[in-house]
Amino acid sequence: MNLESVKAYCRNPKNRSTVNVGLFVILIISFHFLYLGWQASGYWPIGKWVALLMVWSVDMVYSQACWVLDHLLCIDITTSSPHRLIAAINSNGDFARVVIAPECASLKQWMHWLFLMLLFPGPWKHKAWYIPAGLVIIEWTNVVRICGVLLMQVFWPNIHIHLFGNDINTFHLAHDYVFKVFFYLIIFLMWVLWVEKFYNPSIKAKQHE
Repeated sequence: MNLESVKAYCRNPKNRSTVNVGLFVILIISFHFLYLGWQASGYWPIGKWVALLMVWSVDMVYSQACWVLDHLLCIDITTSSPHRLIAAINSNGDFARVVIAPECASLKQWMHWLFLMLLFPGPWKHKAWYIPAGLVIIEWTNVVRICGVLLMQVFWPNIHIHLFGNDINTFHLAHDYVFKVFFYLIIFLMWVLWVEKFYNPSIKAKQHE
């Protein structure tokens, strides 16, 4: 298969869905490895600014999660702001807890979204508002994730399963599997909405000009 045949395949409207999904996968995987490399370099050359942004992002999501748990869900929580710790009594009478580390901030997912949407084609007049809206949704998805990790420990503290060769307790099931999948599912659904409501219609409009 030569370059011209690849271009012809990509231009064929019948293949648009396949091409779109393929480009999405390429961009997502590319960013993952680029981010790992950048992280290993200490976020050169703006490591100081990234560190400050992480602190700000962690403090924000910590405050938001505390507010949701306290005011919306009416969970009796104990907090420690210096450690960014949130705890609550579980159904066994013990403490369930989450500690929001820098890696728990929304920063990586924000960058993921920016990388995806800036490089994925589509009308810029809609990107101008859709990208910021996506950043807000990602932030509150992270709040849901943090609250969900704590709540699973509160209501189902005794989960112990064998998964993928590992012994998984409630915290690891919630943190590493359930809500990590949920987080990226939200990003995927926002991308699907972009493709169906903005990108594909823009392509059809150009074809009828």
